Amino acid sequence: MLIRREQAEDIVAIGQLTTRAFRDAEHSSQTEAAIIDALREAGAMTLSLVAVDEGELIGHIAFSPVKVNGRDVGWYGLGPVSVEPERQGEGIGGSLVTAGIENLKALGAEGCVLLGEPAFYARFGFRRSPLLLLENVPPEYFLILAFGPDIPAGVVTYHDAFEAS
Repeated sequence: MLIRREQAEDIVAIGQLTTRAFRDAEHSSQTEAAIIDALREAGAMTLSLVAVDEGELIGHIAFSPVKVNGRDVGWYGLGPVSVEPERQGEGIGGSLVTAGIENLKALGAEGCVLLGEPAFYARFGFRRSPLLLLENVPPEYFLILAFGPDIPAGVVTYHDAFEAS
């Protein structure tokens, strides 16, 4: 398996993969593919990585800037992350998360937030923090990973592309 940055020829396959990956997810609004497209169109996708196996795109992860109390503080949001349904459980998602975190650090990011399953993301160092809040979501699913000693405090907002439908 190869993990690399998204290329123009991957865009259609990413949308299709994302739709398949979230089709049966109970927590999904079925807008994940639209969110990725909207982030890309707005120039707000900081990092987009794909996992490719034998020429087939089998995974994707996106990172975009978030704001804390309306300010850019060098933090990013992870998501959506998609893995081909029949390939889930093979470590592809974990490999994408690890590569994404390494890439964000190389870009000088201060930290990363996500809305996701605590049991899965804890192995990468993500945890809850009382300092950061994402409104209207269960706090136990909003997780952070600081890349340095400082964690900003306040309300996190994602890019408007997350309202895409």
